[in-house]
Amino acid sequence: MTDAQRIDETLAALAPVADALPGVVIVLNHDCRQVLYMSGRGLAALKITIPELRALGEEYYARYFNPDEAQEYVPKVVDLLERNDLNYSVSFFQQVRTGPNGCFELHLSTARILLQGEQGQPLLTICLSCPIDPSSHITSKVQRLLDDNTFLRTHAARFASLTKRERQVLAGVSRGLSSGVLAEDLFLSVQTVDTHRRNLRQKLQTSSTFELGQYARAFNLI
Repeated sequence: MTDAQRIDETLAALAPVADALPGVVIVLNHDCRQVLYMSGRGLAALKITIPELRALGEEYYARYFNPDEAQEYVPKVVDLLERNDLNYSVSFFQQVRTGPNGCFELHLSTARILLQGEQGQPLLTICLSCPIDPSSHITSKVQRLLDDNTFLRTHAARFASLTKRERQVLAGVSRGLSSGVLAEDLFLSVQTVDTHRRNLRQKLQTSSTFELGQYARAFNLI
């Protein structure tokens, strides 16, 4: 049996049970760049057919997923394929355009290699994706983590320009500490603390207390 025949046989065996599973089943090709199969629930949510999905190729990701999150899960998928272990799986959060008017909804996805070829190489990867109830408290917490990661990647160069002392002052400012309290805690003069505060605002290009808090949270200062 050829690899192509094995792929067809595997997809045919999966289709009758996929819609009974608690989530959307997606099967991807050998390098995960093309969707070969998706269960009915997913097709309905995306308003698309399997032939249309296959024709999209890599455009599938650009059309339906938040590109800012790709750096979070793409390395995991690459690692999955490189390990090529049928018993190994990866999990990750994704924002998918399945909401009203195509807005993003948060999903938890788990993937593993489903089928290997005659030479032992990955042929198919299966993914089970489940939407997270937007009313659940975990949704807002996960979203904050995703937002912090996006903020971190976008502003890493600016944060790297801060000195150790400026980072200490940033942490204190983000906790609402006054210059007087910071001066006492850091054994500095109030004037020196004020200078650090001005410098970090210039380097981070913000005067917003909220944004300063974002920096402190994203870079684990608080």
